Amino acid sequence: MSTERWESNEEIQYFRDYLRIPSVHPNPNYAPCLEFLRQQAEQLQLPLAVHYPFDSDNPVVVLTWQGLKPELPALLLNSHMDVVPVFAENWTHPPFGADIDAEGRIFARGTQDMKCVGMQYLAAIRALKRNGIRLKRTIHISFVADEEMGGRRGMRPFVETEAFRALNIGFGLDEGLASPTAEFPVFYAERSVWRMTFKISGTAGHGSLLLPNTAGEKLHYILDKMMQLRRQQVARLENNPELTIGDVTTINLTRIGGGVQSNVVPPLLTAGFDVRLALDVVHEEFYAQLEKWMEQAGGGIELEFDQKHPYVPATAIDDSNPFWLAFKSATDELSLKIRPQIFTGGTDSRYLRKSGIPALGFSPMNNTPVLLHDHDEWIGADTYLKGIKIYEKIISNLANVD
Repeated sequence: MSTERWESNEEIQYFRDYLRIPSVHPNPNYAPCLEFLRQQAEQLQLPLAVHYPFDSDNPVVVLTWQGLKPELPALLLNSHMDVVPVFAENWTHPPFGADIDAEGRIFARGTQDMKCVGMQYLAAIRALKRNGIRLKRTIHISFVADEEMGGRRGMRPFVETEAFRALNIGFGLDEGLASPTAEFPVFYAERSVWRMTFKISGTAGHGSLLLPNTAGEKLHYILDKMMQLRRQQVARLENNPELTIGDVTTINLTRIGGGVQSNVVPPLLTAGFDVRLALDVVHEEFYAQLEKWMEQAGGGIELEFDQKHPYVPATAIDDSNPFWLAFKSATDELSLKIRPQIFTGGTDSRYLRKSGIPALGFSPMNNTPVLLHDHDEWIGADTYLKGIKIYEKIISNLANVD
């Protein structure tokens, strides 16, 4: 099958040009992204502003399409410029080549996560402007740095700035996930990430003895309690087909360290866990439980956190939220089957919600395997183009909310 019909499409070409910019961790260079987005802004005849909320290496780019009623709270269409590392030897196509195969699959890092969404926003606005459509609310299209590292140098500090507050955001759209079925997942909340390390002190000595209160004994107790909680969550998920992974608390042992040689009982062992707290978990009660286990294990245990995110309320998906009603109306009119759920990982949406701004995560990629962070990441060209049409309707509905 010829690829000509896709390669000659203007929006596909813009998308492929963006994909070819290797804004890849661990040391992403965003300067080519800025130049590309400046060209897009000029073509769209939209003003562009660049902010540096953390440092000069991590920009936040904002294009603005002013609405007919700029006094109304604006709509934010957010995406991130950075992508995760690649191991080129495991790819069948160059990871930044944006090759199209005979089936119309576009291969590149960022096709799903999430350069597709950023370019679909711009493509939808390009189509709306060409059709002479004007919308009530102002639309800001943001391209941020550092999302793949938790937004520490991007959205997280940006929402604290006067420049962000001046945007007057009333609602935000951000990334979702592909779906291997006909359904489109829509994410209205995220779990709280707690990445923790138990630093376990105990009696040290010769390996031939049965010393009391060793770090190993305490480690065993903590591991048993954490794994018991994990098994409970696995059972909860297995016993209720209505639940998704985002509805339960996940506990995973990620690191164990300590000891110097095999015949010496060490004075210190460490165990690291990645914990994602479900929305029904009371943070204070969970932390108190951890403290109780550390005491029951024998004491002498210190708990350190790499991340300890606060509870962030979910975005309302009922009649109380006019933006949800507008989003749902758009998907209904397009006959899309959507499934609201809680996101499995973390996105910049959490910083919007924490600031009191309702936000949804949505990437219009159904009948597509979930390949973000995987080798041979791809999106179908027809799926990409269909997504543009979907965003045209959604953006129109959201920006015309009274």
